[in-house]
Amino acid sequence: MTASPVVPSPLLRLRQWWTRPSAHPAKVAQFDRPLAPWLFVAPQLLIVAIFFYWPSVQAVTSSFYLEDPFGFGAAFVGLDNYREALSSTEYRNIAGFTALFAATVTALSLGLGLLLAVKADAVMRGSGAYKTALISVYAIAPPVVGLIGMMMFDMHIGPFTKAAALFGWEMRVGIDYRDTAVALITVAVWKQIPYNFIFFLSGLQAVPSSVREAALIDAHSGWRRFRDVTLPLLAPTGFFLLVINITYALFDTFGIIDVMVKDKPANNPITLVYKVYLDGFKGNDIGGSSAQSVILMVVVAALTVAQFRLIERRVHYG
Repeated sequence: MTASPVVPSPLLRLRQWWTRPSAHPAKVAQFDRPLAPWLFVAPQLLIVAIFFYWPSVQAVTSSFYLEDPFGFGAAFVGLDNYREALSSTEYRNIAGFTALFAATVTALSLGLGLLLAVKADAVMRGSGAYKTALISVYAIAPPVVGLIGMMMFDMHIGPFTKAAALFGWEMRVGIDYRDTAVALITVAVWKQIPYNFIFFLSGLQAVPSSVREAALIDAHSGWRRFRDVTLPLLAPTGFFLLVINITYALFDTFGIIDVMVKDKPANNPITLVYKVYLDGFKGNDIGGSSAQSVILMVVVAALTVAQFRLIERRVHYG
């Protein structure tokens, strides 16, 4: 009769797993316990789970229900909230403006940020004050930026409105759809330029002097040196900023839009994230706003995957 093998207790197995040596000791430079890295990242994972994954699950769940805004009940409606949003002419118009707004803000913010970074990199005297004046704008909160934008585009005292009047353009921000769209894009671009400027300037200053000297010998044209040498070296920075700027245009401009179009006539351009807020918090349509947020989340996820699939593979990190 053979003795049955002794099965270790769960506590003993956990202790053996904790104290066992690493299978790849050369790859583990600082941790000799496999659970130690997870303990360090656990607080961050907990924050992400509580403030991102749990609300996302709640939004997906609510999108299938018609909920009472005071929490007294909910009725399952399936995909009706999605059908109503996608079949709405107003929703499609807002989606079109959101795409135009995001593309314009991203292109102008990246282009102007890169231009200012190139000019700042070439400045010898007064470069500190020049850089500080540009970077300081980024410290302003979005609602404050929106308030400044309202003052700049005010129909009575706004300097931008008066400047446009010199060319025969009567700007009526808050009343005219196109004028309000121009004001929103201008203010959003002004807020984001310093962020791009910081990263582009850091990337330019990281270009080795030997590479600059070799480019100066091979190409006498400044534009050719920038196109063939400097711009490819800035590709990783540019790709990172592309993703960040699209996210900024879609989500982080909420405070600017809220300040500039709040309490104004209804014929004003807004983005999809602001419509989610209007329908959910002011219209008390919890299910409809949840469905809109899920649609926006899927679109942003697909756009991000497409960027990494189509653009990131063209970026050289060497």
